[in-house]
Amino acid sequence: VQLVESGGGLVQPGGSLRLSCVASGFTFSSFDMSWYRQVPGKERELVARITSLGGRTNYADSVKDRFTISRDNTKRTVYLQMNSLKSDDTAVYYCNALHMNWRNINFWGQGTQVTVSS
Repeated sequence: VQLVESGGGLVQPGGSLRLSCVASGFTFSSFDMSWYRQVPGKERELVARITSLGGRTNYADSVKDRFTISRDNTKRTVYLQMNSLKSDDTAVYYCNALHMNWRNINFWGQGTQVTVSS
């Protein structure tokens, strides 16, 4: 099982980034996919989630109307489009896969750093 994130980096406030997470080793379409983020000294927080077939999404209040989560089950990939980035968005972003039925089955990626700074 692997979740490999990419797309992080340094961006100025107001800029945009798109994160990608490519999955392998499990039935991607059976899993809800999420993006979490974490800064040092704080708990990991849910940023956005999309259901297994992409029919429903939900977002943290802090990113609503700025971030968009999407998935392509044919490419086994989940995306996070991040617009109007703020310094508070600086964090390590992690991809998570959670089985749609068996909620004790979940996988994590290694994380990708996003830094918003001028």
